[in-house]
Amino acid sequence: MDAALPAAQDADTWTLGGKSFHSRFILGSGKYSLALIRAAVENAAAQIITVALRRTNPGGMDNILDYIPPGVTLLPNTSGARSASEAIRIARIAREICRSDFVKIEVIRDTKYLLPDNAETIRATETLAREGFIVMPYMFPDLNAARDLVNAGASCVMPLAAPIGSNRGLCARDFIRILIDEISVPIIVDAGIGKPSQACEVMELGAAAVMANTAIATAGDIPRMAEAFRQAIRGGRAAFLAGLGRILESGADPSSPLTGFLHEQEAAPA
Repeated sequence: MDAALPAAQDADTWTLGGKSFHSRFILGSGKYSLALIRAAVENAAAQIITVALRRTNPGGMDNILDYIPPGVTLLPNTSGARSASEAIRIARIAREICRSDFVKIEVIRDTKYLLPDNAETIRATETLAREGFIVMPYMFPDLNAARDLVNAGASCVMPLAAPIGSNRGLCARDFIRILIDEISVPIIVDAGIGKPSQACEVMELGAAAVMANTAIATAGDIPRMAEAFRQAIRGGRAAFLAGLGRILESGADPSSPLTGFLHEQEAAPA
């Protein structure tokens, strides 16, 4: 799979927790199935896949670890935590089961919109970072909270684009742009991305990576949608590296000598 990547793309790696990754797609596996995981790895080139503790019950009938191939980085999350203390406890248990220092912190008290609790997330991040975890906090895109997360030891910041599972796209686009411009750690856009074009736009902004789940899991053709996300993310990243062209707020700028010639003809005396 790696060999299929163009050399320029393959060399464009990013680092998290001392590990280097060439794929900028992360699978959130909350709606997981064998088909989804296979498509994410084979078609979307995912190198990081989230796992919830409830899915990793050893000997259980529904163990996600049975389906994730070697070489993929496991990202346990604290799904279901409603406070910092619950998230910390789940993270510690997940590290023992998954043998991974990576952890995605999710603290959600709101049951209607499922918005993350930034204050509790910061508290959990501070404790877990001191314990040697590579903390990846899911958060509502707020600059002050993002700065506090970095100061607490977060290895990246994961702002939502829209309410989780909504597929509504970049509702928080302007605030995500602020985080990309102002925060020194990688920005991984998580939750709400519903289309490959939206993932492309995230990468054009300069995000380090995109996490998606529902958009692929609920697609009519899961492998084809996973492939579309891979291409969109790579295209958006290439556009960011190239430097997007300027935007004129008004008027137009002739792009052809012929246009200028026509203007001269119109201005010529009869």
